[in-house]
Amino acid sequence: MDRLKLRNNAAVDEGVRARTKRRQLGYSLLELMIAMFIIIILISVAVPSYQKAMQNARETVLKENLWQMRRAIDQYSADKGKPPQTVDDLVTAKYLRERPIDPMTEKDEWREVMETDSTSETAEAGMTDVKSTSDGVDSEGKAYSEY
Repeated sequence: MDRLKLRNNAAVDEGVRARTKRRQLGYSLLELMIAMFIIIILISVAVPSYQKAMQNARETVLKENLWQMRRAIDQYSADKGKPPQTVDDLVTAKYLRERPIDPMTEKDEWREVMETDSTSETAEAGMTDVKSTSDGVDSEGKAYSEY
């Protein structure tokens, strides 16, 4: 009889161990739902922050590109005594290495502001400023085309 009890106890212990082992191998549905919920919350916080950082970076690049082109226009006008006719003139004369890319439109197209330069010797009409061709507005509500 003692042997039978031992066998039954051994069988019960084996069954308990097998069930415990099965439980340890996987996650419950509740645990998976909680983990997914936490991940969704983290993503919902991270994505807008990333998008805002990318927008600020594009605005900074646009401002820098415009500043560099305006500086090149001023240098060209001072050196040649007349304003350039296009952005390509600045590239050809090596005031710029290449046509800068507008980060808002992702193209190298710029709106060239043509005026008569009163400071030049010949008072010749030419490009005095460049603007973005983008229709968008920045985080402060100012149009990119007015930078």
